[in-house]
Amino acid sequence: MKRTLLSALTVLVASTAIAPIASAAEPASFSIQSARLEALDARTKNTVHKLRLEHLNNQSKAIEDIQAARLDALDARTKAVDNIQEARLEALDARTKNSVHKLRLEHLNNQSKAIEDIQAARLEALDARTKNSVHKLRLEHLNNQTKAVENIQAARLEALDARTKAVDNIQEARLEALDARTKSVAQ
Repeated sequence: MKRTLLSALTVLVASTAIAPIASAAEPASFSIQSARLEALDARTKNTVHKLRLEHLNNQSKAIEDIQAARLDALDARTKAVDNIQEARLEALDARTKNSVHKLRLEHLNNQSKAIEDIQAARLEALDARTKNSVHKLRLEHLNNQTKAVENIQAARLEALDARTKAVDNIQEARLEALDARTKSVAQ
């Protein structure tokens, strides 16, 4: 490409340098040669222009390819960094979740133990109150039964006393009657 460009430039310079000399030597063929030189100059300029455009296009493509390669490498590095950060975040998240889970379990276990302790204390207090209440109720019931038995026995004793007095009165009356008969027979 550089060779083509250099050769085109050489032809251009040579034609430009030779044109005045050739026109001075042959004035008749000057117009033909001048037309030929102008056509050659135009073709050369066109070729040089095309070569320059092609060279610039190739450079632009090369720059674009280099930039694309750099962007691809940068994207690959960015993706690698993103993947590493994501892995680190996942590991940190897993550790955090594990720690939080352990703390929650410990907290729930402590709450459960506290609730069990409270329930045990309440049951003990309830048992004590119930035993106390049951004991009081039993004592009250036994006292009531004892009073009822005593009342029954007192009533029976009174009835027995009344019967005994009645029997005694009857016997006394009989004895008096017997004494009275005995005295009357003895008289």
